[in-house]
Amino acid sequence: MKPMRYVVASLVLGVTALPFTSQPVSVPPATNVTSAQDAGAAVPRDNDTHAALGALLGPQAEAWNHGDIEGFLAGYWKSDRTTFAGSSGVFRGWQALLDRYRRNYPDRATMGRLAFKDLEITPLGADAALILGHWELEREKDRPGGIFTLVVRRFPQGWRIIHDHTSLVLPPAAAKP
Repeated sequence: MKPMRYVVASLVLGVTALPFTSQPVSVPPATNVTSAQDAGAAVPRDNDTHAALGALLGPQAEAWNHGDIEGFLAGYWKSDRTTFAGSSGVFRGWQALLDRYRRNYPDRATMGRLAFKDLEITPLGADAALILGHWELEREKDRPGGIFTLVVRRFPQGWRIIHDHTSLVLPPAAAKP
């Protein structure tokens, strides 16, 4: 199974090896990659692609805010190979995501009102990209929020999320030292 993951990573990311070292890694400032030179690959600058990727999340938030979990999941690849990683582990498959969301958000009060903010889009190739952003729920008793990283791929039916890693970030007062 692991060799397949490397093949998928190499197809999506356009790399042939994934080197891991214990050396510190220099991370550039948070900016959107807009040119092939910046991306380190032959990725055309395409404002339509950036707009389409930004628009992928709009209908998701709208569906969520109407209590429509299946509509929210319409932005995900409807495949057994779709993955979600979060504080409760890794879920594999679109149906597992649907079951997870239904279990964790059984009613409108629990769902609250969702907003996505501070989106950064990094092309990974002509048909793949990385989206980094913040999420926030506004509910009657609290306002949980955090960060997410999405790997998206262009399919004939449009852009779809193939991997979602979402984390809760506690406000400074709630975080323990």
